[in-house]
Amino acid sequence: MVLTKYTDKEIIEGCIAGKRYFQNLLYEKYKRSLFSVCLRYAVNKQEAEDILQESFCKIFSRLGDYKAHGSFEGWLKRIVVNYTLSYLKQNKKDPLHFNNAEVVENIADDEEENDNDLFKNISPQHCQTILKFIQELPVGYRTVFNLYAFEGYSHQQIAQTLQISENTSKSQLSKARRHLKNRIHKWMEKGITTNNPSSSY
Repeated sequence: MVLTKYTDKEIIEGCIAGKRYFQNLLYEKYKRSLFSVCLRYAVNKQEAEDILQESFCKIFSRLGDYKAHGSFEGWLKRIVVNYTLSYLKQNKKDPLHFNNAEVVENIADDEEENDNDLFKNISPQHCQTILKFIQELPVGYRTVFNLYAFEGYSHQQIAQTLQISENTSKSQLSKARRHLKNRIHKWMEKGITTNNPSSSY
């Protein structure tokens, strides 16, 4: 995140006043964290960049709606997620920055005792490969997985957002986790270890 002498409140006020300097400052400050959100839903980097640019257009047009309740970055991410879901629906397309602990926590299933053995050899250097596996998930699996695991949506919220049943949301999450673990198993069977982080698949 870009360090600046200006507070978020001052940056927001500058943006609302139409000052390009503050718009650029807002973009530079949050583009990395918001781009990571786009990457989890997009099928490739180019699409993620397109989604990010359009998301910032939405952000600039809605800054006057921000009431300073809760995290400003969290408010920005909600706009990005909502726009991304709308984009994917309109274009009928398959719907990063995260750390290794998040990967293990969100793919692992508390009910599966063998998960610890699966993830113990995954190092932080492997996160980009795991992200690639997430991007390759079928549309339903990927969207539900991202909303639940990274955006913190409940199954009820996912059901309302995607207009599906809660049982479907739970089923898609379970299938996404199973699919990812199968990919990781195959990947590791090819000799991927913490001593060989440069290998992929």
